[in-house]
Amino acid sequence: MKAENNEPKKCCEPENHICNYHDHEKDHDHGSCHHHAEIAENTGGARLLATLVLNLIIPSVQIVGGLYAGSVALISDAIHNFSDFTAILISYFAYIIGKKGASVSNTFGYRRSEVLAALINVIILAGASVFIIYEAISRFKNTVPVSGQLVMWVALIGVIGNGLSAWLLHRDSKHSLNVRGAFLHMVGDFLTSVSVLISGAVLIFKPWYWLDPLLSFLIVIFILKNCWSVLKEATRILMNATPKHIDIVKIREFLEQMPDICSVHYLHAWNSSSVNIAFSAHIVITDRLLSETEQLAEKIREELFHHFGIDHAVLQFETQTCGNGSLLCEISCGGAK
Repeated sequence: MKAENNEPKKCCEPENHICNYHDHEKDHDHGSCHHHAEIAENTGGARLLATLVLNLIIPSVQIVGGLYAGSVALISDAIHNFSDFTAILISYFAYIIGKKGASVSNTFGYRRSEVLAALINVIILAGASVFIIYEAISRFKNTVPVSGQLVMWVALIGVIGNGLSAWLLHRDSKHSLNVRGAFLHMVGDFLTSVSVLISGAVLIFKPWYWLDPLLSFLIVIFILKNCWSVLKEATRILMNATPKHIDIVKIREFLEQMPDICSVHYLHAWNSSSVNIAFSAHIVITDRLLSETEQLAEKIREELFHHFGIDHAVLQFETQTCGNGSLLCEISCGGAK
């Protein structure tokens, strides 16, 4: 393909033929690009497993204690914890599946299984919330005595166990949406256990039995708030939306300031998983040897990782701007006919 003789040449347009080079991460194990993901992978499984065991013991104790104490808040917290056990079990299986490498049928690998797990967990929590609301309304209509002292002792077990679970998952929650969903479950359980503990103390001195179902409603509000947060982030990933902290306009300006780059167009940025950020763009440069282009590609990848946290950059090199040279791809904008 050659430029027409009657068209003015662009700043980077050579006299000879145009060569488009598509550089797709020649070394997937290079440098520190995947270092933060490896840290999460090395510890996430063991911590999820430890949390899984804790969240089988805690609700079992709470159910027995709640039945003896006659506390719907304690039983509600226990049901929430049982739903967390299921959620963490799903998260653990998703973690195992996500470790599988890429295949011909799944060229990006299986990391998004963790995002699907997060969505399933939201559905489980929403179902648990409906049950808690139903039980709380029933208790408002038919108030029953609650043993405050027993509620306190059982809630204390929940405070310790859920606090330990949240601590176990806190570090990995910064890297994985899957673990973050489990972490939010644990934080919610910790806070609700604290609330139940306080209500137990109140019931020892005051027969305010309406406080028990009222706390159940507050627990549900907290649960649904966390559900909404996870749901929004999981949906953004599944829709290939631009990650929140990524500004593609700034990335374009940053790249165009680099030596040897004439212009940049057709930018895409998306989460290939909750851990990894992928990026693609067309880079206009002067005509040069392929080996020189590879060196430039490596430099671009390093800059993208260190400045924007992008660890999977797919770069298409051109010596002439294709299409309209806009920020967004014509096909993505519906401009293709």
